[in-house]
Amino acid sequence: MAKTLFLVLITTALINNVVLSQFLGICPFLGVSRNVKTAAGMGGAVIFVITIASAVSSLLYTYVLEKFGLTYLKTIAFIMVIAFLVQLVELFLKKASPSLYKALGVFLPLITTNCAVLGVALTNVQSENNFVMSVVTGFGTAVGFMVAIVIMAGVRERSELNDFPKAFKGTPAVLMTACLMSIAFNGFSALALG
Repeated sequence: MAKTLFLVLITTALINNVVLSQFLGICPFLGVSRNVKTAAGMGGAVIFVITIASAVSSLLYTYVLEKFGLTYLKTIAFIMVIAFLVQLVELFLKKASPSLYKALGVFLPLITTNCAVLGVALTNVQSENNFVMSVVTGFGTAVGFMVAIVIMAGVRERSELNDFPKAFKGTPAVLMTACLMSIAFNGFSALALG
């Protein structure tokens, strides 16, 4: 069981990276990845929200929605759980780290509508993952998001002072970097085959 959970963690973080292979959560990935500290803060917030949302959604689905025949409400119920968790993160950051709260700006409340967060909760339910598997899948996915956004921020910080041709400055350079990162992360799929 421990080996399976470890493989799920590695697979969701690296091989099936939510941003670089599934292309979910692109908005905060591109918008917040200008600074490594800010990207790490967003990554931490996403880890908290996805992991707790996976746990709560699993319990909510199993013990309430399924039990009372309300499974058709899962999307609405999961969005409410996610919105509540994002509000907790917002309140915490506003008090504990006002500079990070300000740096994340509009992208912090957008975690509520981040398709990666909702996608993990829905995938866990559709895959019929048990509670532990749901939490590990959520945590692995969130770690993968954090790894991707921090790497992107590091590359963007280092390449900011480089001399690019005018046509590649700004958004084209960021998209090319994301493309190259996606190709690099695709190399981890050899781990699954080997």
